[in-house]
Amino acid sequence: MTQSRPSNAYRFGPFQLDVRERRLSRGCDVIPLRLKVFDTLRVLVENAGRLVTKQELLDAVWPETSVEENNLNHNVSVLRKALGDRATGEHYIETVPRVGYRFVAPVEGAVPQTTAAVASATKARQEIRYCTTNDGVRLAYATTGNGPPLVKASNWLTHLDFEWGSPIWRHWHAALSLHHRLVRYDERGNGMSQRDVPDVNFDTWVRDLEAVIDAAGLDRFPLLGISRGGPIAIAYAVRHPERVTHLVLYGAFAAGLNHVGKPHELEARHALVSLMRLGWGLNNPAFCKMFTCRFIPQATPEHEQWLDELQRVSTSPENAARLMERDDDIDVRPLLAHVKAPTLVIHCDRDRAVPPEEGRLLAAEIPGARYVSLPSANHLMLEEEPAWSLFLEELGLFLNW
Repeated sequence: MTQSRPSNAYRFGPFQLDVRERRLSRGCDVIPLRLKVFDTLRVLVENAGRLVTKQELLDAVWPETSVEENNLNHNVSVLRKALGDRATGEHYIETVPRVGYRFVAPVEGAVPQTTAAVASATKARQEIRYCTTNDGVRLAYATTGNGPPLVKASNWLTHLDFEWGSPIWRHWHAALSLHHRLVRYDERGNGMSQRDVPDVNFDTWVRDLEAVIDAAGLDRFPLLGISRGGPIAIAYAVRHPERVTHLVLYGAFAAGLNHVGKPHELEARHALVSLMRLGWGLNNPAFCKMFTCRFIPQATPEHEQWLDELQRVSTSPENAARLMERDDDIDVRPLLAHVKAPTLVIHCDRDRAVPPEEGRLLAAEIPGARYVSLPSANHLMLEEEPAWSLFLEELGLFLNW
């Protein structure tokens, strides 16, 4: 199918369509679209003014896949609602009965909005508050967005304020906040929470999550666990099955190296912890490169610089090492069979920090869990890689966006 307006971005009416960033926006507001819905809009806009047959759309949106025509009809219906076509339904998209569709609004090329610009518009809506755990530790937690709640269990090393505009986390926060009131927090020992804490272990991490959820006044909600946040989310879901509606585990694991590690893995881990105590936050290029390659092997210099700065602002060398050591003590394998919530397990297929076998184990042992493999070597997906769009598509289907 010939595309009449090949470009990276388009403007029509009050809307801007950024093809490279896969984003539809109206001013500073991003309008969430599922993967195939976005592709349907892209094809129509790229061929604005021309009748695009249903078969052309099916071939372009679902290449090498046979789908029923009602999938296309549904996508167009969703687009009309997103664009505000509530009266005739044809202010932007005209239906040619039994043939296809035509995008009838005037379209012009546009300068793509930067991710930073969208993130900065969202940043002002972050609200940070404090609560106190039952053992007297002060925790910082943040809320963004206005939809139904979604809670993110804390992972290793966070800083609510610093990470909000980061190139590694901002697309996560922006995308999730479009659909939910996102609740996240800094666990004890790092970030904006109390750092001088004598007691840090798996049980305190679960109790930190309980304290934040209670302080935020939440009743029922989906729970997201990323990396080490996964076993914390699992433990909470088993303790409070009446509160967790959905469980999402990304890049997660059930047991730390002290339980499942081979001798050479344990030796490497001990060496890493020793290096952390010596090189953490000292702007040592070799240490920073090692740290980045472990979590984001496809990182750009911008990502490397941000991770280097995270070391400095998140916590002390001793706390960073101590938190990693406690990771190795985790073992929630006995809890997996007791998870009641519908569960989605997502893992990158070349993850070096947490091998994909760990995700497959979770999916195999949690009743009814569904496993999704994403094409990426990064432990934390970057916005620019194809896996990110696939992740949002799967998450949207699971959480009924």
